[in-house]
Amino acid sequence: MLSNNEIRTLISAVGAGIGEEDFDAQKARYHRIVIMTDADVDGSHIRTLLLTFFYRFMQPLIEAGYVYIAQPPLYRVKQGRTETYLYSDEELTSLSSRNKGTQFDIQRYKGLGEMNPEQLWETTMNPDKRTLKRVVMEDATEADAVFRMLMGDEVEPRREFIEKNAAHVENLDV
Repeated sequence: MLSNNEIRTLISAVGAGIGEEDFDAQKARYHRIVIMTDADVDGSHIRTLLLTFFYRFMQPLIEAGYVYIAQPPLYRVKQGRTETYLYSDEELTSLSSRNKGTQFDIQRYKGLGEMNPEQLWETTMNPDKRTLKRVVMEDATEADAVFRMLMGDEVEPRREFIEKNAAHVENLDV
């Protein structure tokens, strides 16, 4: 992990060191670190990897309330001159069922790069309009167990979890 250029750049940018012995949250250059990934399954995976990194190596930043997740839209729905941004498949289904027979131009964003700069600003970066979720640790023991199972070296617990929960998957991106 530490040989990854992006991770090394992240560690340097935060400026607080890494790990239990060297990390000092007082030295953090930023008190709001925003994880902004695509709204799809791949983005969720990247977000999980970054959260795992912060949890394992910079946990005091989470405990201090410095880590946030940006919520970019998954869809842009346009009817005439009116544009609406939707953040989940459920919102799209709800809009469609409330407006049966109405024609919409629907754009699904496969990633942040599909938005033009104005759309990205309006939906995800503008402090007056964006949605940020603060990352909190409600149950550190449970969080540790889940991170260890999903991201650890042992394959068997992860395989069992996938087998047990595969039937409940709703947002599979293949």
